[in-house]
Amino acid sequence: MSDHAVLHVKGRVLVGPEDVRDELWVVGGRISFDRPAGAQDIRTVEGWALPGLVDAHCHVGLGPHGAVDDAEAEKQALTDRDAGTLLIRDAGSPADTRWVDDRADLPEIVRAGRHIARTRRYMRGYAHEIEPDDLVTYVAREARRGDGWVKLVGDWIDRDLGDLSACWPREAVEAAITEAHRLGARVTAHCFSEDSLQDLVEAGIDCIEHATGLTEDLIPLFAERGVAIVPTLVNIATFPQLADGGESRYPRWSAHMRRLHERRYDTVRGAYDAGIPVYVGTDAGGHLPHGLVAGEVAELVTAGIPPVEALSATTWGARRWLGRPGLDEGAPADLVVYEADPRADVRVLAAPRRVVLNGVVID
Repeated sequence: MSDHAVLHVKGRVLVGPEDVRDELWVVGGRISFDRPAGAQDIRTVEGWALPGLVDAHCHVGLGPHGAVDDAEAEKQALTDRDAGTLLIRDAGSPADTRWVDDRADLPEIVRAGRHIARTRRYMRGYAHEIEPDDLVTYVAREARRGDGWVKLVGDWIDRDLGDLSACWPREAVEAAITEAHRLGARVTAHCFSEDSLQDLVEAGIDCIEHATGLTEDLIPLFAERGVAIVPTLVNIATFPQLADGGESRYPRWSAHMRRLHERRYDTVRGAYDAGIPVYVGTDAGGHLPHGLVAGEVAELVTAGIPPVEALSATTWGARRWLGRPGLDEGAPADLVVYEADPRADVRVLAAPRRVVLNGVVID
């Protein structure tokens, strides 16, 4: 398709969950709902079109031992793109991926800078490892480095305790979150366990990653404060394997991880029923492969979230949350086309018919 060609998307265009149109046009990489006058070089794509999918917890540039080189990061981004993910919130990476912004053929990345963790309380090579007195300084640094987000490690295994425990005192996170907000950044935190959540939410945090420790008594607090969660259920599925690997050294931690895994679907459904915003994230990168977004949407449906709401968590709703357009007049033409209606069966997301990024059909 040439730079001057017009793309005609016809069939069913899901502008919103209830706003379904018969067609749209792509002219100069932008969406139009009116046929361009005099258009001659036209390529037609047929099917069910959705806004480009969102993976709101993804790590481009991160491997099992920390940062990877640009060639490996490119492979990660291409894998996500080909799975239909055209917008990524990179929830922490030690790699500098700004070069991706110059590549029109790669997904857009909204960065949260590098993870900020307590000393010896996270995976080696991933995070700034600091003590509470330095938290405000490092949050300010990553707020300036990121794209409107900062990522904390809210809890991790305490080797002396032999179990998960909160990483930061209340006064430290209050000061840090206040500073991030002053600089115009939102704050999210990795949290598996129960005991880190109340302090973080009452300190003003904007989002919690994983949120496996969300309990019935904390759900009203999350709902009242409007704190979103990104459950990463495809990652939580690995908890039993992790627990088996740590059984001999940390039996208390292993038992805790199994309990969190067993109630994962009830946790997510309880959050959704209470009105807590839930978004799709895979935790790709590090120890998980990329391209898992369809599986995460299916997991949300398994947890009891209605299919249309699970779709919104990776399309219309997720894009609004991140301040990016969907299939709007004049917006960049980032969309994915499927064989069948994904509202009827979200499993069709696993097999995109066509991916269109910045108005270009990816063949």
